[in-house]
Amino acid sequence: MISQTFHKNRIQSIDILRGLVMVIMALDHVRDFFFKADISDGGGSLATSPTDLDTTTPALFFTRWITHFCAPIFLLLAGTSAYLITQKKPLKEVSLFLLKRGIWLVFVEIIIITFGWTFNPLFNVLILQVIWAIGISMILLSFIIYLPFRIIFLIGVLIVIGHNLLDYSIIKTALQGGFLSDLIYFANFSAYELGTNHMLMIVYAFLPWTGVMILGYCLGKIFENHVDAEKRKKYLWRGGVSLLLLFIIVRTLNGYGDPMPWGSHHRGGFFTFLSFINVNKYPPSLDFLSLTLGIGMLLLLMFENLQNKLTTVFNIYGRVPFFYYVLHFYIIHLIAVIIFFINGFASSQIVTPGSPFFFRPPELGYGLIGVYVIWIIVVLILYPMCKKYDIYKTSHIKLKWWLRYF
Repeated sequence: MISQTFHKNRIQSIDILRGLVMVIMALDHVRDFFFKADISDGGGSLATSPTDLDTTTPALFFTRWITHFCAPIFLLLAGTSAYLITQKKPLKEVSLFLLKRGIWLVFVEIIIITFGWTFNPLFNVLILQVIWAIGISMILLSFIIYLPFRIIFLIGVLIVIGHNLLDYSIIKTALQGGFLSDLIYFANFSAYELGTNHMLMIVYAFLPWTGVMILGYCLGKIFENHVDAEKRKKYLWRGGVSLLLLFIIVRTLNGYGDPMPWGSHHRGGFFTFLSFINVNKYPPSLDFLSLTLGIGMLLLLMFENLQNKLTTVFNIYGRVPFFYYVLHFYIIHLIAVIIFFINGFASSQIVTPGSPFFFRPPELGYGLIGVYVIWIIVVLILYPMCKKYDIYKTSHIKLKWWLRYF
């Protein structure tokens, strides 16, 4: 039975799916901290990159690949949640909320989450990742929501389907190479100096992600109270299947839709299949988004009436995603600090030259089994914290305004 702390007016399928992707997301970040590249995962390959098909193993590839679903689904559901707020509050109030929360998220990314990643009190490296992209997208959405619904939907479709036009060489050559163009689209772990010994790293360019949030906002329309559940399921089924068919068709044509073409691989047919599904995330291509969002919509459909002990757990995580997101970085990094000292590393090894991460010398790490064990530990530690915070937030949100932003 679902916990009594759940509001009857919350849409549980959204919370369950959001919670699921939050749990999966933690796996990728644990891998970032603890996977040791020169340790084989048992397949006989010394992998240097999880998606490098010349060196990876299937287990390592899918450990990374499954986490591709997290950011697009999270952005989609963030947009859906924004739309649902408009059903309860005046548009002007929602717009102001989105604007303020977007600014707040950019600040959190630069200060709180960057420190969680690096544990560097001097902030020599500032990192713009998914929370920054969500923040900028919310700021833009705060203005876009005043437009007619059909125009909003059209903008989202044009961005998601059309942004790969920027990858054509004649356009890319003219636009790529500047700070603003990297912020908008071309960034792929792009680094910019901010002065002596300080730099900014742009991981997520915001334009494609803004398109996803806009489509998520439009998706919220089928979750209005008056929409029949069976009708909503049909929309989710048709939308999910259509996106997957779009992925298969565009990817098979191997032209437009992804800057990383697939092809026959010398390691055999299975690796050719991996090449087919190995789509570009930085920035997210049309192939990447149609695959991940298509499956995301089908999962929303599956979770519509699914309730069991596991979905109850995911529901807890999904109700407090921002709390979970911030906290999980600090728990992962604190575990890294503990392992650092347990393994006898010296204080002189806290800082690794050329790396922004403190307490992460290249000698520290485990194979995939160790990564999965630590991931499970992190998720288990987070559960009681998220549950208690959810209870606190539910009972105090009307009294403490700041809870709406965390």
